[in-house]
Amino acid sequence: MNRLQSETSPYLRQHQDNPVEWFAWSAEAFERAKREDKPILLSVGYSACHWCHVMAHESFEHQPTAEMMNRYCINVKVDREERPDVDGIYMQAVMAFTRGHGGWPMTVFLTPDGRPFAGGTYFPREPRYGMPSFMQILQGVHDAWTKRRDEIELIANDLTAHLDRDVLGIPTAERDTLTSDMLKQVARRLVQQTDKLEGGFGGAPKFPQPMSLEFMLRMVTHEPDADLLTAIELTLIKMAHGGIYDQIGGGFARYSVDHLWLVPHFVKMLYDNAPLSRVYLQAWQLTKRPLYLRIATEIYDYILREMTAPEGGFYSATDADSEGEEGKFFVWQVDELVEVLGQTDAEMLMDYYGVTMGGNFEGANILHITMSIEEIADQYGMTEAEFETTLHALNQKLYAYRSQRVAPALDDKMLSSWNGMMLASLAEAARVLKRTDYRTAAIRCGEFILNGMRAPDGRLWRTYNHGQAKLNGYLEDYANVIDAMLELYQLTFDEKWFSVAVDLADYVLASFATTDGGFYDTSHDHEALIVRPRTLQDSAVPSGNTMIAKQLLRLHAFTGDHRYREPAEKVLLTLLNPMQEFPTAFAQALNGADLLVNGVHEVALVGDENSEAWGSLRDVLHETYRPRMVIAHCADPEMPTRIPLLHGRVAQDNRVTAYVCREFNCRLPVHDAHALRELL
Repeated sequence: MNRLQSETSPYLRQHQDNPVEWFAWSAEAFERAKREDKPILLSVGYSACHWCHVMAHESFEHQPTAEMMNRYCINVKVDREERPDVDGIYMQAVMAFTRGHGGWPMTVFLTPDGRPFAGGTYFPREPRYGMPSFMQILQGVHDAWTKRRDEIELIANDLTAHLDRDVLGIPTAERDTLTSDMLKQVARRLVQQTDKLEGGFGGAPKFPQPMSLEFMLRMVTHEPDADLLTAIELTLIKMAHGGIYDQIGGGFARYSVDHLWLVPHFVKMLYDNAPLSRVYLQAWQLTKRPLYLRIATEIYDYILREMTAPEGGFYSATDADSEGEEGKFFVWQVDELVEVLGQTDAEMLMDYYGVTMGGNFEGANILHITMSIEEIADQYGMTEAEFETTLHALNQKLYAYRSQRVAPALDDKMLSSWNGMMLASLAEAARVLKRTDYRTAAIRCGEFILNGMRAPDGRLWRTYNHGQAKLNGYLEDYANVIDAMLELYQLTFDEKWFSVAVDLADYVLASFATTDGGFYDTSHDHEALIVRPRTLQDSAVPSGNTMIAKQLLRLHAFTGDHRYREPAEKVLLTLLNPMQEFPTAFAQALNGADLLVNGVHEVALVGDENSEAWGSLRDVLHETYRPRMVIAHCADPEMPTRIPLLHGRVAQDNRVTAYVCREFNCRLPVHDAHALRELL
């Protein structure tokens, strides 16, 4: 075993038996490199990365390659999900080396003080695909290190200077340039960018883009637009019917390798299913289309059934491969369906799921929906309700059969950021759907974050596994956990959750803020790296800067405190031009800009939450999608509260009372559902 056996990351532990003398990212590794005058070989990947596994089998488990690595380099293995700062910095370097071609596994060569001088992504053990072998790369780096050190120093200095340039060197726009009309224009641009036949944005590979879909939904609620709603619904329906969605077990895969949503990369990530569940829930609120509610609840049920730890947190991912084959766990043969379901039911499901003898994926079948419920029910002489009941029962049989297969590997670490994303969605669903099971699970996860992922001084840890929490939380961790705490407060009206959100936000303002507006990805006391990263653009997860801007605007709506509004406004005005030019890359900024431009309804409810009157008012708040609203509640106005929105609110005439305000300017209080609906 090497030094990775005690790590909390499943990805690092996958390499603990390699003959490579791996270090985790540590001062020890860099000190060793300085002492022995060797370059650092930095290898970055993640547990669900297919080509990471390929390179590991080809090179890191290959004794001659490992011996060369150990002889020439100090080898450092990093899980990109645990260390997004390290991954982000050196991915910029790799993209500079390769003219924009990044990805994982990422392979970077560094000087002993961390400056990059060469790098790429996957390298094969033998020369192929027009690429040199990994051993040739190692030999070339060694020759340069021992014979042309001055060239390496020049490259390392130039690239590090490039990485250290101010990423906020974008001029800040004026406040009046961020307008409702600008947001409408961006929404129309997104419609133009959608695939008019299959939904989604762009061609293969095709990613779901939930942040862009959220912005489009927001714009529909602001001003109804048939083209915009059509583009949203086409995408949601096509994804739900495609092979990218697990028709038997629920949950979305990372992306589709084709433009039809048929063949997925079979990895399932928590950070995809959290925002997608939320988008489908919100789309159901807006349209009442049953498909969207079914998909949302199937995702929640999948997460609670398969991705929830005993502590209450949520696991990170499941792999694409099982028994060494990508997708083997998820695909079907005709004879299997007949064996499990019988000939008659199997034929019906094969029609519905597009199953053929030849298959659609390497001789097997990825299940995908090929006809409507109405069409299949009519074909088999059933009502739609009868078919749906039958389908549910047959899917359960297939799920039980599939569960006996060798399952893909589980990445069982828990990350604050991703848990925050999933918790926020689940708490919103519990509130909207009145699901007590979702409520219980949401509270359990909230307690886990408070008790398992916070340091004694209240700060967040990044990662937790096997009883151990570690690594300082990043900006994205704080932003997403604040979102979750605000959703938990609006679910339970327990001010404990609101207080945590405020405390975390205050820590962000004190420890992450830049001198010129915006936020660093790391806190002031974070480990020093060659640059201090600031991420503005969304990736698979929302940018920490834009996500925290959105949450600060929500806190401003609860508190009226301009300490929260002003930095959020600064971030969003800085991104005015990028939002317009590259909307899918800055979708979370657009979602924050919607709150800034179109305002927030601040709703205060006062009175007994167990009363019928309170319930009728509550139902109005959730009867449709209301993305620009925060809700506070107190049963007893005499009780002290940390929420300024509740200050001075009373239950008039001893009746449950609703106050609706904007910028703390309030309309007359109301007592009945119709009047509240009118105010909203």
